[in-house]
Amino acid sequence: MPPTASLDRLISVMQSLLGPGGCPWDREQTPDTIRAFLLEETHEVLAALDARDADGVKEELGDVLYQVVFLSELFHRKGAFDLAAVIDGIADKLVRRHPWVFGNEKVASPEEALRNWERLKSLEREKKKASVLDGVPDTLPALAKAFRLSSKAARVGFEWPDIGGVLAKLDEEIGEFKEVVKGGDVSRIEDELGDVLFTLANVAREMKIDPEGALRRTNDKFVKRFRYVEAKLRERGKQPETSTLEEMDALWNEAKKAK
Repeated sequence: MPPTASLDRLISVMQSLLGPGGCPWDREQTPDTIRAFLLEETHEVLAALDARDADGVKEELGDVLYQVVFLSELFHRKGAFDLAAVIDGIADKLVRRHPWVFGNEKVASPEEALRNWERLKSLEREKKKASVLDGVPDTLPALAKAFRLSSKAARVGFEWPDIGGVLAKLDEEIGEFKEVVKGGDVSRIEDELGDVLFTLANVAREMKIDPEGALRRTNDKFVKRFRYVEAKLRERGKQPETSTLEEMDALWNEAKKAK
């Protein structure tokens, strides 16, 4: 089935769900109630990508697409826009911002293509009197937002010349953090810890690593290893709260070696 026919089918299903005699739950939804589901489904796509689960990615992308169609249909019923306007809008933007594909410009590398993309975005921002940092959602997790903010600033030249500069800044921020920890001022400690985390996001950007993905993998690794510790303690008739740090640390080291 051609993609257009599949999309038409999905739209028809959505309209039936929202129409007379449709699903009572779907008919009660609003853009405000749907936003949480859109965020949840997006995170499920990320989880499937991290797991390298192609079937899972396919299913979760379908769930995200459903949310896009759902929201578009809700706004259409308010007389705002429909799914066709959403699709045409992004298609127009892609054509407009890729003159080296759809026009006569030439680029020699991915980096040059990205610079030209940012130049074209800058021209659009000037017309709107917008900031380079506009478009980074406030709802992003803080680490991901730090990565996106620094990436946008870097694309217009606001960055260190190389990784050495970022690492020197990280050493500086860690030094400042250690100093305020000695003083015990919680407000200053929070500020300096934020500076360390923001600089680490810049380190990730320089190394072309997604910090959010890296932290997710570390979280998963921590969960796996700590559950190993809990399981081994249960075999001994114990629990973490009734065990010593030395016992748990030894089991943690076992978990690190376990496949």
